This record gives sequence, C-alpha cells and structure tokens, in this order.
Amino acid sequence: MNPNEVPTKGNLIRAKNSLTLSRQGYELMDRKRNILIRELSSHIEEARRIQGTIDEAYREAYAALQKASIQMGMGSVQLIARSIPLDDSVEIKTRSIMGTEIPLVRADKSERLRPVYAFYRTRDSLDEARLAFEKVKSLTLELSQVEISAHRLAENIQKTQKRANALKNITIPRTEALVRSISAALEEKEREEFTRLKVIKRQKEEAK
Repeated sequence: MNPNEVPTKGNLIRAKNSLTLSRQGYELMDRKRNILIRELSSHIEEARRIQGTIDEAYREAYAALQKASIQMGMGSVQLIARSIPLDDSVEIKTRSIMGTEIPLVRADKSERLRPVYAFYRTRDSLDEARLAFEKVKSLTLELSQVEISAHRLAENIQKTQKRANALKNITIPRTEALVRSISAALEEKEREEFTRLKVIKRQKEEAK
C-alpha cells in the first residue's frame, strides 16, 4: 500500500494540498493555452497577409528582371548579379511568449538599398529589378519569422494541452478520490472511537 494513502490526518492534509496545487496548475495550463492560441491565430493571419503580398512581389520582381535583361542583355545582368556580395546583415534574436522562444529577424536595410554597380553602365530597369527583389527579400524574412513562430507556438500548445488534459482527467480525479477515501476512513475511525468511549463511559457508570 502506498504510504501516502494510509488514512491519517497528515496524509489528508497532504492530499488536499496536492489537490489545490493540481487545480491551480490546470487553471494556469488552461490560461497559457488560451494565450498561445490567440498568439498563434494572430501569426496565422499575419502569414496569410505576407503570403498574399509576397506572391505579388515575386511577380513584379521577375517582370522587372525580364525587362532589364531585354534592355541590357542577359549576360550583362548576370555579370552584375555575380558581383553582388553576400548579405550578412541578417540578425536573429529571440523573445519568449509563455515559454515559447519566438525568433526576431532583423536586417540592415541601409546596406541592402545601396547599389554596388555603376549607374552609367546600367538602365533604370535594373534599379527597378534590384528594388523589387529587395522587397521580396524583406518579405521572405518576415514570412520565415512568422511561420517559424507559428510552428513553435503550435508545438507548445500541443504540449500544454496534453499537460492540462493529464491534470484534468487523471491527476485531479485521482487526488479527489484519495481525499474522499482518506476522509471517509478517518470519519469511520472517529465514529468507532466515539462509540468505544460511550461504551467505556457506560461501563464505568454501571460499575459505580
């Protein structure tokens, strides 16, 4: 037999304390889940907004690139493209939402907007293509941040739901049953003790 299930007042107090903590834990888990769900919903809406914008941005960027290739020649555009240095301005930090680490993606836009080619050798269409693809890059960073955040929030919601269900369906009912069992056993002992004392008192009175 589990020592904690022995019907004593100490075990009853411990069981009641455990029940209180379990109920508080469930309330916290339920509150956390609701907050995470609201946060996830906002991220999903944001992802839909960016997805709709980025699709149009890609169409505009490739149309601008095609125009530049026609005006300047594909070889010239490819040569300029190969001369563009890698973008190392992207910085990733994190913030916490109810224990969920959410990425914060930042990039230095001032560096990206500065052209690396000479204007006298190019056409306006190349500038338009470059700016269009910078917009695509910016939206891609935003979308990746939102999608990763949504994925992590969904994972945490699932874990929180499992913990809340375990407390609600297993831990709390089991502890409530333990409290009832110990309380009933102690009440039975008290009745037996009361009856025994009455018998002893009556016997003493009869012996006088």
